[in-house]
Amino acid sequence: MSISLIKSHKSFDGLTSFYQHDSSVTKTIMKFSTFIPNKECSDKKAPKSKIKNAIIWLSGLTCTEENFIAKSGIQNLLKDSDTMVICPDTSPRGLQLANEHDSYDFGSGAGFYINATTNGYCEHYNTYDYIVSEITDVLKNNFDVVNYSIMGHSMGGHGALVLGLRNPQLFKTVSAFSPIVNPTRCPWGQKAFAGYLGNKNKDDWCKFDATEIIKAGGARSDTILIDQGLDDEFLQEQLLTQNFSDACEEQGQQIRLNYREGYDHSYYFIATFLKEHVEFHLNNF
Repeated sequence: MSISLIKSHKSFDGLTSFYQHDSSVTKTIMKFSTFIPNKECSDKKAPKSKIKNAIIWLSGLTCTEENFIAKSGIQNLLKDSDTMVICPDTSPRGLQLANEHDSYDFGSGAGFYINATTNGYCEHYNTYDYIVSEITDVLKNNFDVVNYSIMGHSMGGHGALVLGLRNPQLFKTVSAFSPIVNPTRCPWGQKAFAGYLGNKNKDDWCKFDATEIIKAGGARSDTILIDQGLDDEFLQEQLLTQNFSDACEEQGQQIRLNYREGYDHSYYFIATFLKEHVEFHLNNF
């Protein structure tokens, strides 16, 4: 798959770059950012290097490919490793679908990492397949990556859990910050799933709900890492962390769930504990 460089910045002796490409899955131009540590990189094409591993980061509602790479400080954490990070955009762009731009929690910037089935959206909003097939293809064929792990925040934490649970052979490790763990039971998820999947067969919703996947026997054989702030304003109504914890206990899924006193839903929280997540992934490649 051909990708085009938009811009690059040297950082921590590596290269933070932004790319775009034509997606056959979303039928739109999709963008993503990367950081390649401590390697000679070309400004004219994707760098070929000895990098073998990639962490795929999935961002939350309203975010683009730029939020995490600009705010988190992950470059400093990966600078001496043989691992890159890639941050895809959170939805297709440039469309004018019904209700697509009406609110922050549905449509543009809110792809929810699922495969849509409703009219209009089913042609473009297939962000689950986009990550599983196209982003991994980009990493393999443009960056020579052979190992993948996945992590994310909020809506992206939901995506990381679902993708990691459904594709245990593809993703070496899974972690999440403040994930929406039970979207079929929270307002954000119910709104998005109704719009993308329709209301006729709500059993289809469970395929993209981490708690329901665990309940159905879809556990991984390794440990999932989750950090959740106790001062997160979305914890009780939207994130429903305890539901996932209870399901994991019932089904024997190992999790390391860290409740963090005084922390909220912001990137300040992510940056505080990101080192532990990066080390978790690096130690398991």
